Amino acid sequence: MGLVQVLEGEVGPRVVLTAPLSLEGESDASDYKAPNLLQRILSLLSNVRPGSDLTRIQLPPLFNLPKSQLQCYGESVYCINSDMLSKCGKGETSVERMIAVVGWSISTLRPLMFGVAPFNPILGETHHVSRASLNVLLEQVSHHPPVTALHATDEKENIEMIWCHNPVPKFYGTKIETEVHGKRELKLLNRQETYVMNSPKLVIRLLPFPGVDWVGNVTIKCEETGLQADLYYKGSSFLSNSGIRSVKGRIFMPSSSDTISEINGHWDRTVTVKDITTGKVNEIYNAKEVLSGMKTPIVKDPKVVMPSESTVVWGELSQAILSRNWDKAKQAKTVVEERERELARERKSKSEIWVPKHFTISYSKESGWDPTPNEKWVPPAPIIVPT
Repeated sequence: MGLVQVLEGEVGPRVVLTAPLSLEGESDASDYKAPNLLQRILSLLSNVRPGSDLTRIQLPPLFNLPKSQLQCYGESVYCINSDMLSKCGKGETSVERMIAVVGWSISTLRPLMFGVAPFNPILGETHHVSRASLNVLLEQVSHHPPVTALHATDEKENIEMIWCHNPVPKFYGTKIETEVHGKRELKLLNRQETYVMNSPKLVIRLLPFPGVDWVGNVTIKCEETGLQADLYYKGSSFLSNSGIRSVKGRIFMPSSSDTISEINGHWDRTVTVKDITTGKVNEIYNAKEVLSGMKTPIVKDPKVVMPSESTVVWGELSQAILSRNWDKAKQAKTVVEERERELARERKSKSEIWVPKHFTISYSKESGWDPTPNEKWVPPAPIIVPT
């Protein structure tokens, strides 16, 4: 996984931080991936019926990344080389700002590794990291179903993000398809504009050849300006890799449906935008510039790292996976999961209802899960990304 920081001692809890997922993808996993993963996965799914929800399946550590899903969500916001986020509010026109938002949204996609998945966060688990003036806080607000809330603020740039992710993985014989329910909001406070978007699907192909793709439609809407961007992510086909990791789309005004700009490229390489009126083409995203050589977060103030912090909760397990000590990894995972079950039994015996610490959550069949941050601004974190 590249650089790993392990911090332990009398000043605070044990923290294990691993390098972010990068463009190098599969090569990052060579340090700890178990052998014959495809055969192991097919064996694990041998008794699972097609169409089944995989949310409750307990993965052995052999199939885990040495990090939590909360960290993966957070990394897509705070681990980045080029400051795509601050560009969003600097465009002089509404179209320029929408183009910047499209570029930033593409930057939140990361190449994933076949055969391994992050830990399923426990209820109340948190992840709090800062990068310069951007402060990011995540909390697992539901365990079954798994729901993650994210709040990120940048007071310097006057930007706020509120995300809600409820992944639903299903098995379809030759593939596993995960639909990520919930919306992402990006607020440009100086412009009084809110951009609402969804997430693409994650498809893990098992046969005829293994691989991982982001696929499907993403819509980005700004109610204040009326502009909309429609993106389509395409993975590789069964017959060829010609369409792998491509993204196409357009920016338009729904009232007239006239296309203003066309978007074309590959989200792991470069993406361009073409002005329909002038024919001018500009690069809006360069994955190599944005995602290569990203720095691993470090602990700035160990005394205030919370016990619920992802890198603490899963520290022993992450270290065991990185050491390829599978027996120790199994024991460490069992300790975390048994502790969670014990807390759930205690709450049930006392008729207690668990309440998130950092968000107020509502749910409806029509709108799904909707988190509201309890604080206006996210405070600086004890874990930081070096800049």
